[in-house]
Amino acid sequence: MSPPLPWYRRRWILWTGLLLLLILVAVVVMVVHNNDAKAAAAKRALAAVKPSVTATVATATKGNIGIYLDAIGTVTPVYTSSITAQASGVLTAVYYREGQFVRKGDALIDIDPRPYQAQLLQAEGALERDTNVLAQAQMDLDRYRAAWAGNGISKQLLDDQEKIVLQDKGTVKNDQGTVNYDQAQLSYCHITAPISGQAGLRLVDPGNVVQAAGTTVLVVITQEQPITVVFTLAEDSLGQVQTRMRQMHTLPVDAWDRSQTAKIASGKMFSIDNQIDTTTGTVKARALFDNKNGALFPNQFVNTRLLVNTLKGVTLVPTAAVQHNGPVAFLYVVANGVVSVRNIKTGIADGGMTQVEGINPGEIVATSTFDKLQSGSKLVVAKQTPSANPAEGVAP
Repeated sequence: MSPPLPWYRRRWILWTGLLLLLILVAVVVMVVHNNDAKAAAAKRALAAVKPSVTATVATATKGNIGIYLDAIGTVTPVYTSSITAQASGVLTAVYYREGQFVRKGDALIDIDPRPYQAQLLQAEGALERDTNVLAQAQMDLDRYRAAWAGNGISKQLLDDQEKIVLQDKGTVKNDQGTVNYDQAQLSYCHITAPISGQAGLRLVDPGNVVQAAGTTVLVVITQEQPITVVFTLAEDSLGQVQTRMRQMHTLPVDAWDRSQTAKIASGKMFSIDNQIDTTTGTVKARALFDNKNGALFPNQFVNTRLLVNTLKGVTLVPTAAVQHNGPVAFLYVVANGVVSVRNIKTGIADGGMTQVEGINPGEIVATSTFDKLQSGSKLVVAKQTPSANPAEGVAP
């Protein structure tokens, strides 16, 4: 058994072990720290180099944009004539064709005129008879006046003859009224177009019997050129519309199809109703359209766009470029190939363009790939035709 080590040697071995342990711990800590630093530096370098994003862009422009009021309207002819019989009888002829354009005064329908011709002949005969009776009474009156002037007859006979002449004049006038009435009745047998327009479907045929003042409609004629559209305006918009009407007297109106994808015609609003409908809070307005191509059809439903005012010299961007984060609107603005986020204030939107404040005309904004864009992203402009820029074509 070897003797125990002296105390000073045991102390030296202990301190040496502790020193080696401290050196090992220090080395491990330094290695871990260096690895963490390198990982953080690599992460920062990776974050600094963001991948490029390909997107379409458009240029903010300076131009004009209209303030429109949209509404649903009904095409309404200027004149619609539903013709009924004013004389009773058998229809002898129907001259119009279905869908035919007829002019004012064109023949439409004939009713058998023979009963009315006979009545007129009787009335004319009575008028002729009573006219001659009046002439005879007038001659007698002239004789009585001459005789009375020579004291050949009494004044009573002269006065009686004067009254007989007046009675005969009344009879002749009555006969003339009967003749005029029968002439009017006879004229009702030949029905002509009261207006120029398009005839509807044939409702009667030759041989049908019609009654005077009946409810049977013989033909319907509608004037389609020009034609009107009746639409409604909210009472809250009435003030600005009336103000513009006083300034311009008429306001431009466009009629669009049911899906609001195609414009049918353009016209002018010229009249507003004189009272508001209290059940709907709206007021009716009427616009006039030339309708030379016949695109508007009576009772057709259309979407109307009333141009109330035009904002001039405002900044416009494509509506597709405007993004929203809650109530905040913003744009991805591109400068030197780098994207930045710009908060804006939006205004009127129309025709794919939006009025904005907070960006200058000429600046470039992104219009697609918004899910990959962020502030600082590098942007590569996608190939697009010149017409792909919605900002082009805006009226200056």
